[in-house]
Amino acid sequence: MKPVLHINNLHASVEDKEILKGVNLEIKGGEVHVIMGPNGTGKSTLSSTIMGYPKYTVTGGEILLNNEDIVEMQVDERARKGLFLAMQYPSEVPGVTNSDFIRTAIQSVTGKSLPLYKFIIDYNKAIEKLQMRSDLPHRYLNDGFSGGEKKRNEILQMLMLKPKFAILDEIDSGLDVDALRIVGEAINSLRNPDFACLLITHYQRILDYIKPDFVHVMMQGRIVKSGGLELMEKIDKDGYDWIKEELGIVDEKVVPDDEKSKRPAMIGECATKKSLDL
Repeated sequence: MKPVLHINNLHASVEDKEILKGVNLEIKGGEVHVIMGPNGTGKSTLSSTIMGYPKYTVTGGEILLNNEDIVEMQVDERARKGLFLAMQYPSEVPGVTNSDFIRTAIQSVTGKSLPLYKFIIDYNKAIEKLQMRSDLPHRYLNDGFSGGEKKRNEILQMLMLKPKFAILDEIDSGLDVDALRIVGEAINSLRNPDFACLLITHYQRILDYIKPDFVHVMMQGRIVKSGGLELMEKIDKDGYDWIKEELGIVDEKVVPDDEKSKRPAMIGECATKKSLDL
């Protein structure tokens, strides 16, 4: 049976301010879904809420993973169930090497010991696929990394963890054309009936390399329109005003700190149950 992530009438708030106002979405194994929308409409809030970032409070609705409600689960529990979140703003962790972090995350998520030799072989293959620097294993996690290196490092974690559902929050921002192709090809390499991807983006260019099955537009805390690649092409050409006019949306209200959270949750923290400094 293919894995299924079902979001049903999801409402979520931060500091008593409602941001998600009834999100409905179903993602099945083998599918790639794209979510677009103006800034401040709840896209990053949705990704963090699915992953269980405690800053956001679910006030209604369900998040079902293979028919199991995960709303009350901690972040690390969701990671062990197969969820992965690639952050828009990855944190720097001086003192923890990249290789130690990823190996610990794999062992924490799988609950199994990972032989060092096997980890090194897989790790080097993933680094080569992403065309990253060879000194990466000895560098501290994201410390001194460029913006593009941080994004590739998020994809490196995904390649190593092999999740069932990957949520990629603007993974394409800050990447040049060559890096975008490399990242796109790496994501495509995981596509199979047991893997699904939710990609949040503002740009059509990433879809030159990752062909989505569904494109969704998010406004005012909910998904207001869905379609295929032609929907993104029209948005890229004409913007969002035609959707607002079509649906009678007078003003797209910007939600403070929705898209620019200063302290996002990390998959490593999911795996190691490290407390978030709120």
